Amino acid sequence: MMTRNAMIFVLMMLAAAAGAQNSHVILISVDGLRPEFYKDPSWEMVNLRQGLQKGAHSDGVNGVFPSVTYPSHTAMITGQKPLKHGIYYNTPVETDSITGKWYWDYKGIKVPTVFDLAKQKGLVTASVFWPVTLNSAADYVVPEYWYLPKKKGEERNMLKALEENATPKGLFAEIQQQATGKLEPIDFNGDYYGIDDINAQMACYLIRKHKPALLSLHLVTVDHFEHEQGRDGDKVRTSLTVVDGALRKIVEATKKAGIYEQTTFIITGDHGFVNIHNALAPNVLLRKAGLYAPNSGDNWKAYFHASGGATFLHLKNPADKATLEKVKSLLAQLPAEQQQFFKIKTRQQLDAIGADPNAALALAAEKGYTFSSDSKGEFIRSAKGGTHGYFPDFKEIQTGFVAFGKGIRKGAVVPEMNLTDIAPLIAHLLGLQMDAGIDGKLHPQLLNSAVSITAK
Repeated sequence: MMTRNAMIFVLMMLAAAAGAQNSHVILISVDGLRPEFYKDPSWEMVNLRQGLQKGAHSDGVNGVFPSVTYPSHTAMITGQKPLKHGIYYNTPVETDSITGKWYWDYKGIKVPTVFDLAKQKGLVTASVFWPVTLNSAADYVVPEYWYLPKKKGEERNMLKALEENATPKGLFAEIQQQATGKLEPIDFNGDYYGIDDINAQMACYLIRKHKPALLSLHLVTVDHFEHEQGRDGDKVRTSLTVVDGALRKIVEATKKAGIYEQTTFIITGDHGFVNIHNALAPNVLLRKAGLYAPNSGDNWKAYFHASGGATFLHLKNPADKATLEKVKSLLAQLPAEQQQFFKIKTRQQLDAIGADPNAALALAAEKGYTFSSDSKGEFIRSAKGGTHGYFPDFKEIQTGFVAFGKGIRKGAVVPEMNLTDIAPLIAHLLGLQMDAGIDGKLHPQLLNSAVSITAK
């Protein structure tokens, strides 16, 4: 016979599951979001700070390695690190010549996402400008995708790419007719703040028309201007006001759609930012040693794939220990001062942090330095602005997290969490069953109820 406590537990679980059936989650990623943007009023993110006061936040969110956009966003929706989810960098390793391709295709993700799980449950989902969503499992998708220039001097064509690849077919034309007005290629130029306004308008339209159980939105201008100006600057601050206005529009859209009381808002980012003054080009060392030559087809033995504040060594033959030792020797022969600009991360350390399983080792830059894939010129050259990609073990590279709305406990603070913890939270709120072996975990202190839906 069931005890009284067991009966209460079952009833609470049923109540939580029933509540999840009528829940909505809006996941907003602010590329380059840093915790001080919402903790320090001088950054003037009024709407985000109001959300914080209504709900919960973290003092810092640890990223993945490399701490760049595409691996990070995939970690948010899978609960897994790159080692398992398969999106190792923003761009694939191209040893012959760099084409400009990125990891656009959702089919490259090797593990289930929250969109897959929601689809299995019959929930309506949507995604706007989220990385790695070409061919996504979501019902309504405007992917982050562009056509590469066909010849030198041409610009990438994002407008045509979205017209032809948003799903379902005709969605992008519908959005222009009903929400944004007619768009032109320049509207998707990241040098202008308007791209975030447009993406927010698209998200608002999908919220009002389809009331998705899960919608993800990627806002990009903060990152763009942090790259240009570093951690602070007039453009960085202006981009934050644009993002803050987008948040207000999204909240209002849920009210107009009549789902505000059933909605949880999660605002997070993918990485922090570091000011830089120099770039390191280790492929210069490989070229001089005869281990690498650009535009030479298969005529190479070793190559460093740069990813901001990190670079990863790839061997043509992964079992070529002689070449690996030669690369280590080249690094050890650098002047002592230059060896202090980076740390070598062994394969064992890459396994522990959950990085690309194909890399023989990685170099993690010290603050102030970034990496280049160039194989010509000097090993060290000047650089400016800001970047990310660093090994996620210091405060400046952490991103942020604010959540408010249905199911979130007011005033809750998680001193430190991980990007992989976002997916378990979404799964809990929507009643989805995630695999017990994921890298992320649910933080119960964020929740109004002590009841959690156990991963299976």
